[in-house]
Amino acid sequence: MLALSIFIATLVLVIWQPKGLGIGWSALGGALVALVTGVVALADVAVVWHIVWDATFTFVALIVISLILDEAGFFAWAALHVARWGGGRGHLLFPLVVLLGAVIAAFFANDGAALLLTPIVLAILLRLEFTPPAALAFIIATGFVADTTSLPLVISNLVNIVTANYFGIGFDRYAQVMVPVNLVSLAATLGVLWLAFGRRIPARYPIEKLEAPRSAIKDPLVFRAAFPLLALLMVAYFVTAPLGVPIALVTGAAAISLMALAGRWWRGGRESKVSVSQALHGAPWQIVLFSLGMYLVVYGLGNAGLTDYAARALEWLAGQGSVVATVGTGFLVAAVASIMNNMPSTLVAALAIDQAQLPELTRELMIYASVIGNDLGPKFTPIGSLATLLWLHVLARKGVRIGWGQYMKVGLLITPPVLLATLLALVFWLPRVSP
Repeated sequence: MLALSIFIATLVLVIWQPKGLGIGWSALGGALVALVTGVVALADVAVVWHIVWDATFTFVALIVISLILDEAGFFAWAALHVARWGGGRGHLLFPLVVLLGAVIAAFFANDGAALLLTPIVLAILLRLEFTPPAALAFIIATGFVADTTSLPLVISNLVNIVTANYFGIGFDRYAQVMVPVNLVSLAATLGVLWLAFGRRIPARYPIEKLEAPRSAIKDPLVFRAAFPLLALLMVAYFVTAPLGVPIALVTGAAAISLMALAGRWWRGGRESKVSVSQALHGAPWQIVLFSLGMYLVVYGLGNAGLTDYAARALEWLAGQGSVVATVGTGFLVAAVASIMNNMPSTLVAALAIDQAQLPELTRELMIYASVIGNDLGPKFTPIGSLATLLWLHVLARKGVRIGWGQYMKVGLLITPPVLLATLLALVFWLPRVSP
């Protein structure tokens, strides 16, 4: 009960975010209480840090890359191209925006997609004078696709990085399994969003009101370097995966290279058009404290017996066959993530799977099912993921407010069918690519 009380108090502070107290300090405060009360020991700090450090710094580096490219005009340029590709047809623009969100989520993580794509899409909708119901369809689409298509690569979601590192899954093996599964998730997301909001989308929109994509480019040098840098980064991930090189080192090297280019370091900062210091200031440094603090609190829950109960539940599901084991694990994890946030849920799932006595194929299915549940399941509630909280915060700053009731109504409508389709795709695909 003590461990549970500390966790609940910490989660309330993280979600509430009292003025001057970020999510990192809230989580670290909870961890300190857990240490003082003996819920966790000093030795657990090293164990948890070993689990989270690579994922955390990879995520920070990705956001730094995203923010620099955003300041250079890269994402606005892409969005304007997508709007023009729509050719003035609203029913073509909608899936194109969803596809753009999926691409950004894949390479820049779900939080990057929520942070960067949302304001750009809002600006374009305002420029095109979309009605509020039509604009809401696009807004919901950008928010949901950021999470539901954050499966394909290890770097696409903090959940993916933590899980892959915990179970020793290489970048190449993870992509082999999850890229096809993510395509199913994308198709299901687009289909459900279309059924829910297709009637709100206008048949035509005035394409002549859009600026030329080139006008969005603020730093041509950084813009020209973006595609080669991203291609080189993807190659580096696959090459270094078998060598055991931490993903954070590869991503960090790319981030530093881009910072040097944007800051014109070889010229002492002269002629720089992008503020590197602003990008560093905007990076989610609080996530470093949050990851360590919240995971320590959750580790205390595991020490108190939560992991044992979860492991028994997984062993029961494993006895019901592959389909039930996979779907059951995914929905169970999704339910937990939607209540306690997907970051602590990720550690609970990893510890439980590691502890449970499972057949090899079932164990692998459950590992990937936990990733799917923790990536997609948080869309049930606004508190399920940091990306959703960030998305709602960005919307509020732009004057668009989505209440919890309205959000959950949409979340409960969209998430279950997408989650089910994605888990069934995993059951079908994984046995075919397993050794």
